[in-house]
Amino acid sequence: MFQRNLFKQLALAGFVAGALGGFAPVASAADQIIKIDGSSTVYPITEAVAEEFQKSKKGAIKVTVGISGTGGGFKKFCRGEIDISDASRPILKKEMEACAQAGIKYIELPVAYEGITVVVNPQNTWAKSITVAELKKIWEPAAQGVVTKWNQVNPAWPDAPIKLFGPGADSGTFDYFTEAIVGKAKSSRGDYTASEDDNVLVQGVSRDKNGIGYFGLAYYLENQKKLRAVPVAEKEGKAPVAVSIETVKNGSYQPLSRPIFIYVSDKAYDRPEIKEFIQYYLNQAPKLVAEVKYVPLPDSAYKQATDNFNKRKLGTGFGGEAEVGVLIEELLKREGKH
Repeated sequence: MFQRNLFKQLALAGFVAGALGGFAPVASAADQIIKIDGSSTVYPITEAVAEEFQKSKKGAIKVTVGISGTGGGFKKFCRGEIDISDASRPILKKEMEACAQAGIKYIELPVAYEGITVVVNPQNTWAKSITVAELKKIWEPAAQGVVTKWNQVNPAWPDAPIKLFGPGADSGTFDYFTEAIVGKAKSSRGDYTASEDDNVLVQGVSRDKNGIGYFGLAYYLENQKKLRAVPVAEKEGKAPVAVSIETVKNGSYQPLSRPIFIYVSDKAYDRPEIKEFIQYYLNQAPKLVAEVKYVPLPDSAYKQATDNFNKRKLGTGFGGEAEVGVLIEELLKREGKH
């Protein structure tokens, strides 16, 4: 449902007769194009903003939104091919280096909270909840080819094959999940069905009784009839917490709650349409984020993000490494790193 390919747009200049009989170029609507690509998790928010923004401009500005994954988006961003990169995790050190080598600077703007949701097939009657330790036992690299049945994770669960579905290695959701669950970003077993398209993961789990997977909360909420979300216990003996907009918002759904971002290229900053779009994005975010079933940041965070953008505050508050449990207000006040 959320899939949309990013196509190259061709800007065509028109000409009108000048007062002295000459011809002067006039910018057409196609000249003003804002190019965005990246995370499938952030896509629904950015697409909603883009649609409303284009309506408000009556077609005078075109916004294209691609969905090549957080890693894929940063590759294009650091090559200067797009203006804005959607990201479901902070920019990594290697991406910071690639951007620096290409002379690309950026403004980091959190736009919403998101909860990574662990899902099983509705016919799964045994995994009523799951601990972080059990998730690690399933997904850590050492589990590859070894942990292949449900009862190997928990003896109370059946002697049945466990079928895994998850995001691909270019996904920011993959990076954050592995950091939060396994303890190291990108550290995961590889013998699972991987896709950058969350809809493929939804279909996979919904069609296999023994399936388990993970992806963003919004995609689960769109497919609740096909899937069951599994409450997660942060530690052994701690009560499991069901994922919901409320538990993500109040911070009780840990460690799988996180902020998600857009990155704006400094090279695009001086273009009036970029400034107008980002102002619109941050102003409309509380309403549109909620409409697409994500969790808005506090109003104070959007105000601080707007101030950071207006002041052209460059760099990332993370320094190239993912952090679990970061406070958004603290992040926005950090000095930017490049």
